[in-house]
Amino acid sequence: MKKSVANDQNLVQAYIKGDHSAIEVLINRHRSKVYTYILLTIKNQQLAEDLFQETFIKVIQSLRAGKYKDNGKFLSWVIRIAHNLIIDHFRKEKQMNAISNDDSEVDLFNSKKFSDENIEELIVNNQIRSEIRILINELPDNQREVVLLRHYGNLSFKEIAEQTDVSINTALGRMRYALINLRKLIQEKNLSLTVY
Repeated sequence: MKKSVANDQNLVQAYIKGDHSAIEVLINRHRSKVYTYILLTIKNQQLAEDLFQETFIKVIQSLRAGKYKDNGKFLSWVIRIAHNLIIDHFRKEKQMNAISNDDSEVDLFNSKKFSDENIEELIVNNQIRSEIRILINELPDNQREVVLLRHYGNLSFKEIAEQTDVSINTALGRMRYALINLRKLIQEKNLSLTVY
């Protein structure tokens, strides 16, 4: 099997069976998309490189532990791991950045800007995000990829077109169909995705 032309599933299986060069091919194949997704989300090159490495360490650990279900969606799975690591990073950063009220004449903590969501809003928003992620995962691969790159990776349609090797019109069309399909799924499942 020539690795450079083998599909992701074959390379994953080869790696699981002990061919360590297969993971290198997978990393090199998806390096640009995963790194760009991380960099455009956190906007810090050094941190993006760290998180990129963390992502593939986690990918390797998960593959070794048998946690990857071979469903032909390797890149989406890797992007989801990167996304979760980015969220973890922002959570840690938020916990470390405590604000003091001592140096200000204005009561900072009596400002809507610094107020947290109440527990009900937090639960509802987390539920909505979770339901949206589930719906996105039900989209066809090419539509899901555009949604993830656009809304989670903050890529422009020009960048998405370059990343996915299609025209801008095709990328726009995929997003349009993704939104139509998401609306249908929301109606079919009778979901309410709004905060009251």
